[in-house]
Amino acid sequence: MSTAMTRSIVRRASLTLAVAATLAGCRDEITGIMSAEAAHASRAQRQSTDDAPAYSDWSEPVNLGPVVNSANVDIEVSISRDGLSLYLASNRPGGHGGFDIWVARRAGPEAPWGPPENLGPTINTSFNEQGPSLTIDGHRLYFFSNRPGGFGGSDLYVTRRRDARDDFGWRPAANLGAGVNSSFNENLSAQFEDEAGAVTLYFNSNRPASSPGLGGTDIYASTLQADDTFGPAVLVEELSTPFPDAGPFLRRDGLELFIASTSGSAEAPRPGAFGRFDLWRSTRASTSHVWSAPVNMGPVINTAHDESRASLSFDGTTLYFISDRPGGSGNLDIWMTTRTKLTGGGAKD
Repeated sequence: MSTAMTRSIVRRASLTLAVAATLAGCRDEITGIMSAEAAHASRAQRQSTDDAPAYSDWSEPVNLGPVVNSANVDIEVSISRDGLSLYLASNRPGGHGGFDIWVARRAGPEAPWGPPENLGPTINTSFNEQGPSLTIDGHRLYFFSNRPGGFGGSDLYVTRRRDARDDFGWRPAANLGAGVNSSFNENLSAQFEDEAGAVTLYFNSNRPASSPGLGGTDIYASTLQADDTFGPAVLVEELSTPFPDAGPFLRRDGLELFIASTSGSAEAPRPGAFGRFDLWRSTRASTSHVWSAPVNMGPVINTAHDESRASLSFDGTTLYFISDRPGGSGNLDIWMTTRTKLTGGGAKD
């Protein structure tokens, strides 16, 4: 056997051993030799809770105060990656009609919030614009509106900007199309991008059981396609119940999710509920696993009043949500609770 042929065999054997090492511990039976590209995709798909952070319990919630909150309805928040811009929906005076989207800003993570400013007529109309949901990269803002030109009811829209730090640089919004929207109401969305770059939009819709929701409002997911449109929405069955389920929001590693759901009725109460609307939490072992059954977040977060639309900070330690509990400035106010990261790496910054 020639020296060149021997070296070739050694190289092939080394590659086989390297791939096998990469796949060690995988529960699936592996046949053949995976390419380096396939091995990378497999690792990304099976992002595991082994590296996920652990946290302390949530603190007693505090109201964001009268600078951010008003005597009107202040709801549905989303905070930027740097923690300096807080988007919200409000029907306070000074808007363009109904509910508008506003942004409150601050100079630093520990600085006080300034008063919310209206995003202006590029985004807001005389109809309702609500449920702002900012992507982690800051270049897209999703929201829902009942403005004319949609598919019916409330539809989901997206607006884009070039400069992720320009809170007033948003371009005219575009309807997300028939993959996401229907003749019913679609609203309260959150985007998740996995390590392989696949983008999934979670949202809620009240389309009927035959479409195929389980009843009331359910959680759906739609995947962004190569042409930058979203594909057909799929019911997320493990997050949907016969009770209204709404307002999904994911931690950035995709392993923790928050939703809001009602307590049901006196005739058919939802087990574990505290108030009219409560916050619930679900987890999954990896981004390729199904979500666990949502668990009520308990009496520190939930009260006999309404708690809904949770939004998590980039580092996973601050949860913003909506409540009409006593101690606020008006009808529905924005509150926050914090937790401390204890262990684990989680997703990289």
